[in-house]
Amino acid sequence: MTSKSNIVLSTREFKVVGKRPVRPDGTDKVTGRARYGADVMIGGMLHGKILRSPHPHARVLSIDTSRAEAHPEVRAVAVSSDLAPAENRIRADVDGIQSNFGYLSNNVLAGEKVLYVGHPVAALAATSPHAAQEALSLIRVEYEVLDPVMDIDAALADGAPVLHERPVTPVERGGEFEGTNIVSHTHFAHGDIEEGFAAAEVIIEREYRTQTVHQGYIEPQNVTAIWSEDGHLTIWCSNQG
Repeated sequence: MTSKSNIVLSTREFKVVGKRPVRPDGTDKVTGRARYGADVMIGGMLHGKILRSPHPHARVLSIDTSRAEAHPEVRAVAVSSDLAPAENRIRADVDGIQSNFGYLSNNVLAGEKVLYVGHPVAALAATSPHAAQEALSLIRVEYEVLDPVMDIDAALADGAPVLHERPVTPVERGGEFEGTNIVSHTHFAHGDIEEGFAAAEVIIEREYRTQTVHQGYIEPQNVTAIWSEDGHLTIWCSNQG
């Protein structure tokens, strides 16, 4: 019996496919010479830090930043109310993608509620990263801790806590989905499924569960910005390009 792994699928020679080209950036990355966004160091920089929620679901009752603002090395403190007003309704952006700008704004800095552990609540800038970290501990946030939903089954259960009271997608929630975590129900179909089952020799039904999978980056998310006196803004940041 011939192993299928030994079958030659093509005798055509390709320039890249099947080759091991030298990566022009490989040496710099393995030797530490490569310069990433976090390596940008400019004289007189301010360093930003983010205060994040310790709760997966909670209402933000109050944020007291007065002690952090009084810190001698702190230059700025920001909370959700400092952001430009964003309407909590569905709109299309410049690329035609429909988004809820209010929801996106609240994901930058939480407004009424936090929706996950690590949700940004406040941000500040100080003369050093150590001072910024110290100043974070001076911010006082009062939460009303709410019941979270930890998986899909919990989110769909009767009486489950509703995370988004207002819709965050182009579909307006209503009817049977009012007061639930379900926004809409879309059914995709092609062909005759019953005819397919009838013609099948074997039918296997399984239920699978898995965790979210995401790639691991070799640099931290970061941004460095300079706003020049001539009105130009220059930004160095990490990206997926």
